[in-house]
Amino acid sequence: MDTWSRRKFLKTAAATCSGLILPCALPSFAKQTPLKLGYLPITDATPLLVAHGLGYFSQEGLQVERPVMVRSWKILIESFLAGKFNLTHMLFPIPVWMRFKQNIPVKVLAWDHTNGSAITVRGDSEIFKFSDLGGKQVAVPSWYSMHNLILQLGLQTQGLTPVIKPQSAKLSPNEVNLFILSPPDMPTALLGKRIDAFIVAEPFNALAQIKFNARIMRFSGDIWKNHPCCVIVTNENIIRQNRVMMQKAMNAIVRAQAWCQKNPKETAHLLSRDGEGYLPVPEKVLARVFAPPARTELVHPNWDVARIGFQPFPFPSATRFIVEQMKQTRVEGNTDFLTSLDAGLATRELVDDTFVRKAMDEMGGIFKFCDCNIQTPFSREEIVEIN
Repeated sequence: MDTWSRRKFLKTAAATCSGLILPCALPSFAKQTPLKLGYLPITDATPLLVAHGLGYFSQEGLQVERPVMVRSWKILIESFLAGKFNLTHMLFPIPVWMRFKQNIPVKVLAWDHTNGSAITVRGDSEIFKFSDLGGKQVAVPSWYSMHNLILQLGLQTQGLTPVIKPQSAKLSPNEVNLFILSPPDMPTALLGKRIDAFIVAEPFNALAQIKFNARIMRFSGDIWKNHPCCVIVTNENIIRQNRVMMQKAMNAIVRAQAWCQKNPKETAHLLSRDGEGYLPVPEKVLARVFAPPARTELVHPNWDVARIGFQPFPFPSATRFIVEQMKQTRVEGNTDFLTSLDAGLATRELVDDTFVRKAMDEMGGIFKFCDCNIQTPFSREEIVEIN
C-alpha cells in the first residue's frame, strides 16, 4: 500500500474484483465455507491466533484454516482484496483509506487489541523524548498506521516537522525523516544504525530490547491512553451473505480476548515458537510483551496502562479522533479524500458493532473488558498527553 502507485492498486483490485467501484463478487457463504485468516507476525493478531489455537472457532461450529502469516501490510491488503483472507486484522487507518479512497466495501467489526506498540531507540543513543528526534531517521510500518499518526502527534507538539525524503538527504535540525520498513526488519536496521528509531507493534520492541539492548523511548499507550491499534475487518458482502457465520466468528474472538486478559503468561507461550508457533519469536520475548511495563518506563504511571491490552468494543470517539488526525498526518500520496470526510459519518459507515455487542453480552457485558462509565458504558473520552 505504502509504495503502490494508483495504477498498481487498480491492477491488483481489477484482477480480483473487476474494478474498484463495484463491490467484489465474492463467493457465496451460504454453505459452510472455511474461514480464512491472515496476519502479520505481530501481537496485534493475538485474538485471532488464540481463538484458533484454543479451538474457539471450532467450538462455534466454524471451519477455520490455520491462519496464514505474511510479512508486510502490503501483502496482507493484496491478499484481502484477492479473497485469500476473509477475516483479518488491520491497522485502523488502513480500512479508512480502503473504504473512503479506494471504495472497497471493508467493515470494521471490533477492536483487536489496545496499545501494543512503542517507539524504540538504541540503548546507547541520546534520544529520550520526542524533542530529541530532530534531524533523525525514523521507521514506521505503514503510512496509514496508528504508529505514523501517534508519532506525528508527538513530533508536532515539539515543533518538529515530519518529512519524507531519501535517507541520504540532509535534514534540518527540526526535521524528522520518516520512511516505511517492514516490522521484522526494524530491529536489525536499528542495530546497524541505518535508522535512529522505529515505532512498531510488539514483539519487535521487546525483541530489540532483549536481543540488541535497545531502549523504549515511549510506549504508545503512554501517549494515547488505551488506544486502538489493529481492528478486526471483513468484506461487507460477506456480512450480508452469512451473518450467522460472522456472529460465531466474533463470539470466538471476544472469548479469546477475555482469555488473554486473564492468562498473559499462557498467551505468550501459545503464540511463541515454543508453543503453537504462530509468531517466530521465543517465549521469553513475548513474556516481556504480556508483562506489565515497569513504572519507571512510563511517563504516566497513574494511567496504569498495559503494554498490550484487550478490549473489543470500537468506541466511536476513537474512530472520530483517528479520522480527524489522519487529516493532519503526513503520508506519501494524495490525501484529498480526507479533506471533506466527515468523521461522524465515516464512523457510522465504516464500523459495524452489532456482532461485537452481542458477543460481549454473551461474555458478561462490556464491563468485563474495561472500567467504563457506568452511565454511558459505550462512550468514552480520548486522553492524549505527550509531555
